[in-house]
Amino acid sequence: MTTLHEGYAISDVAEQTGLSVHTLRYYERAGLMPRPIGRSSSTHRRYSEGDVSWVVFLTRLRSTGMPIATLREYTALAQRGDDTAEARLELLLRHRISFLARLEEMQQSLEVIDRKIELYTEQVATR
Repeated sequence: MTTLHEGYAISDVAEQTGLSVHTLRYYERAGLMPRPIGRSSSTHRRYSEGDVSWVVFLTRLRSTGMPIATLREYTALAQRGDDTAEARLELLLRHRISFLARLEEMQQSLEVIDRKIELYTEQVATR
C-alpha cells in the first residue's frame, strides 16, 4: 500500500472498499466525488484519506438502495458547502423513510421464508 502522504493508488482503494477499479473510475466519471481525485506525476490517481472515506460513505448509501442520480444530487449539494446542510438533511431523511419501508418489506418476506423452512423441517423430520 502506498504511504499516506502520497495518497492511495486506485488498486489500494479498491481493496479497502471492496469496489472494483472500474466502479471507482465510474464514480469519478459520474460526478460522485466531491472534488477531483489527485494525480501523481505519472498521472496515476492518488486518493486521499478523505476520498476513501467518501467512497465508503457512497458505498453505504448504495447498499441501502440509493440511486446513482440521488447520490449525484447529494454530492452536488456537498460540493456547494455548508449552506446546503438543510437540503442534504432533507435528502437523507427522505431516503431513510424509503429505506425503512423496504426494510419492513424484506422483514415480512424473511418471515414467509422462515415459516416455509419450519414447515419443511417438520416435514423432513417426520419421514
